[in-house]
Amino acid sequence: MHKAVISLTTGLEDPEKVTVAFLVAVGAAEQGRSTLMFLTKEAVRLATDGVAVGVACDGCPPLPDLLSRYLKAGGRFLVCPICFNSRSLDKEHLIDSAELGGTVPMWEWIGDDAAVTFSY
Repeated sequence: MHKAVISLTTGLEDPEKVTVAFLVAVGAAEQGRSTLMFLTKEAVRLATDGVAVGVACDGCPPLPDLLSRYLKAGGRFLVCPICFNSRSLDKEHLIDSAELGGTVPMWEWIGDDAAVTFSY
């Protein structure tokens, strides 16, 4: 089965975009795909404790519920270390299944497998 990579550059400044990216990631992970969210720019904050909170819109699922479903389905986060460190964030506060890593670890994770990609 193909792997799924969801690249997200946006944080809570655009919660609807974050919600859509999480919905796509949850859908892939819950279908049994190996799924990786590659977080860059402001999205790196979402991989720290207590940040992925709130509801983006009327009728949107709460971000904590999406995060919980994603983790339960085995989803992983790869967090751009340049973006993370430039924001003076503490790696001790990374959530479960999140690790610092850039494009080389992302390509290593994909390997020779086919991967479906989405970018938000």
